[in-house]
Amino acid sequence: MAKKIPENFNPEKYMQMAIDAMNDSIEEPRTDGKVSPKVGAVLIKPDGTVESASRGELRFGDHAEFTLLERKNRSEKLDGSILFATLEPCAPGARRHPKLSCAERIVNARVKEVWIGIEDPDPDVDRKGIKFLEENGINVHMFYPQFQKVIKEINKEFLKQATERANDRKEKKEVVLSNLENSIPTMDLKQFSEKAIQYYIEQSKLSYAINSNELWLHFEHAGIVKRVKANNEEKYIPTGFGILLFGINPREKYQQAIVKAKVKYGDNASIPKDFEGPLVLIPKEIELWLEQVLHSEVSRKQFQRKTNTLFPIEPLREAIINALVHRDYEQEGAKTYIEIDDDKIVVKSAGLPVSPISLNDVKAFRAPSLSRNPKITYVFNRMGLMEESELGMETFRGMQEKYELPLPFYDYKAPYLSLTFSRSIEAAKSLSGNEALGDLNNEEILGFEWVKSKGEVSKKEYANHFKFDEKKAYRHLSKFRKLNLLIDNGEKSNSPNFRYIFNDD
Repeated sequence: MAKKIPENFNPEKYMQMAIDAMNDSIEEPRTDGKVSPKVGAVLIKPDGTVESASRGELRFGDHAEFTLLERKNRSEKLDGSILFATLEPCAPGARRHPKLSCAERIVNARVKEVWIGIEDPDPDVDRKGIKFLEENGINVHMFYPQFQKVIKEINKEFLKQATERANDRKEKKEVVLSNLENSIPTMDLKQFSEKAIQYYIEQSKLSYAINSNELWLHFEHAGIVKRVKANNEEKYIPTGFGILLFGINPREKYQQAIVKAKVKYGDNASIPKDFEGPLVLIPKEIELWLEQVLHSEVSRKQFQRKTNTLFPIEPLREAIINALVHRDYEQEGAKTYIEIDDDKIVVKSAGLPVSPISLNDVKAFRAPSLSRNPKITYVFNRMGLMEESELGMETFRGMQEKYELPLPFYDYKAPYLSLTFSRSIEAAKSLSGNEALGDLNNEEILGFEWVKSKGEVSKKEYANHFKFDEKKAYRHLSKFRKLNLLIDNGEKSNSPNFRYIFNDD
């Protein structure tokens, strides 16, 4: 049944409506054991009415977007509509000719804005539907993380199969995310490190032998190699991603394929360290190095508070894996950096967040799951190094409660996106660049950091968490609002629905 859209547009409402429709999906009968995704879609039409559809709602196998646009609204003019879909619309070439992809149907319907739940995890399809929409002038957003989590849980079996499933299409891809997907004619399989391949096989718990046909087929499906025909013979050639991940010397082709680290404690000289070689080997090397350098004692005078230099490894691991996986490897000369000193740890990687994720989404720790380099994401996920396409936002948000440390903060100065971890509450005052924090004492900073980690809180929630009386909680929260660190939700101050919200502007 169609409903009028309210004046105040709230995307979260339609995310939930799409999930409700997703739960009504009808599984088509199959004999091949293949699990179909559960997908829901919601269309906000130009006249303000709202309609939804589920996968298989009117006919087995029909995509939710197809049902919504073609079966329910084919005769209607949909120019300027807004669409919510729980799964990335399939890209051109993903369906057998002459069928149009859902992304093409959305463009043809002149939909102006699309909100997408999760990306398609197949390593040969991932994000291409999103890119096609953007290239055709459609404004694309992603569902918020809490909704993505629900979609992934419901589609757990589909996602598991999709990450394994090879895309065996032979036709030329119409959408390419990166030039690194292409093969490198001047290189061959001798450029691969057997040590790196063996490590990948062991960490991924694969049964393939090095140089076996099964392994090369697996690599072909994952976008590590491409099969080409030369002199009436077929052979495998490394792709750019293959060289980055498994190449003996990736810098021979990509000079930026290096992590440059340095540590400087007190008045001691800076100690540099470079990590290069196959990308699959670098995370473990960095983790071993971190365990060494973070145990180093910091020279402090006796009357100063001694800082615990054993910074937790977990959030650093998330940050560094993200930097390796999600950075823009096509920015020549832009390397990855790790900088450690007494007060901070900074991880820098090349490139802004991948569209449609905004810098503000990242700064507010509400960035949804999306990968810039699906081939690298797939390999790292197989190795257990990361959740598929995750950005570690929950790990970072939890630092205040778990470790009593300030939340890290993001900044961008071309061409680098940097993530800075403050090693103490005192350090956070000067490092954040926010002068207002200088007006807070340590207790207040802890309080503000907790609100920031939650996004929004009530006075009662703040008081209960810190075991303050409500008067003290009100003083803290009022001070944060006066300093423009927080804003409110516009409700009357005596309303039970009044909320204090982290100001990410």
